[in-house]
Amino acid sequence: MPFFKFTALRLGLVVVFFVISYWLGLGAIFSAVIAAILAWCVTYLFFREMRDAASASLQRRFRDGAPPQRNLSELDDAAAEDSYDPNATVNADRKPRP
Repeated sequence: MPFFKFTALRLGLVVVFFVISYWLGLGAIFSAVIAAILAWCVTYLFFREMRDAASASLQRRFRDGAPPQRNLSELDDAAAEDSYDPNATVNADRKPRP
């Protein structure tokens, strides 16, 4: 979640700086470049804790051996599968009955 908050903040700043730059008459391309640079500078200078939390959440998500993130329906499915008899035989080669 911190990654999405930080990304939303940075994109919001890009939009604000783009509108201001475009309103000042700098042109679309130059305004986009200026907006990206200013948004990066502002988030780098003033939002260190948020940036560190975002990078830590990405690091936890993509490190080796990290547990998979599962939603509620996947957990319910796993619980239902675990509730069946483990000694029941499964014949996957047999055609299903019509």
